[in-house]
Amino acid sequence: MATSMVCLVALCLVSPLLLAGAAHGNPGYGGLFPQFYDHSCPKAKEIVHSIVAQAVARETRMAASLVRLHFHDCFVKGCDASVLLDNSTNIISEKGSNPNKDSLRGFEVVDEIKAALEAACPGTVSCADILTLAARDSTILVGGPFWDVPLGRRDSLGASIQGSNQGIPAPNNTLPTIITKFKRLGLNVVDVVALSGGHTIGLSRCTSFRQRLYNQSGNGLADGTLDVSLAAQLRQGCPRSGGDNNLFPLDAVTSTKFDNYYFKNILAGRGLLSSDEVLLTKSAETAALVKAYANDVHLFFQHFAQSMVNMGNITPLTGSQGEIRKNCRRLNNFH
Repeated sequence: MATSMVCLVALCLVSPLLLAGAAHGNPGYGGLFPQFYDHSCPKAKEIVHSIVAQAVARETRMAASLVRLHFHDCFVKGCDASVLLDNSTNIISEKGSNPNKDSLRGFEVVDEIKAALEAACPGTVSCADILTLAARDSTILVGGPFWDVPLGRRDSLGASIQGSNQGIPAPNNTLPTIITKFKRLGLNVVDVVALSGGHTIGLSRCTSFRQRLYNQSGNGLADGTLDVSLAAQLRQGCPRSGGDNNLFPLDAVTSTKFDNYYFKNILAGRGLLSSDEVLLTKSAETAALVKAYANDVHLFFQHFAQSMVNMGNITPLTGSQGEIRKNCRRLNNFH
């Protein structure tokens, strides 16, 4: 076991980056690079960081919301800001999909960042890059790791509500389904577990975990892997019916701090979502990573940072593809 764990951890450090290069046909970051705006908009990163910092200072939860916004963008058509488009004559917005409706947040913060960037450098910084930078800055502001964000994405000319409904991993998906959804995008099992660690911050709605409290296996019983005292506590605010939007911390120990308590909670049977718990109970490979991250916060931070780069690399639009939106909610030739 010790040997296989060492190999697994070594694999974690090498494989995602190789995978990212392979997935996009060239080494490194698929044509993206951190210095992309150094000449065209030298204060771009500073502007994004400043506005994200103000937003997180107003409401700590916004950090988790902005990380999730980036995730829900990248898993549909790649990291192209398609998630930000509102309904229009030709577009059915992804905001109305099952994973996003009544739960995706942070759009106003993105609007604020975009307005400031348009004032500083008109038509230069894409909404897709704003999402990527905002996710990184949010992570740092609540105690998580820093990473250099490869930049140079352009914005999509369309959205896919079907892709949003089908492609984003759901809280009640089986582990093989979750892994398949990641692998389809060139992400591996390490990315699955490391990115799940984003649940160390933020809140979840009752509707996302209710089945664990009352009918996990269709037999009317609670999930046997869920700590009994936690289940009793959750039932008080998450009844069998009603209260769908009641909110609960994904990490009840340190819900506003980016750390490795998410993994420690899973080991104690106190992971909130079914998709959290199955990382420990349904696969030796994912369970080994859960234990490694619970034991070593630095390893988790290292892998999370790399996996965020990998995710940010999913089929970006570059060069003359797409456009640089002036308003993140609509296309430049808006009808």
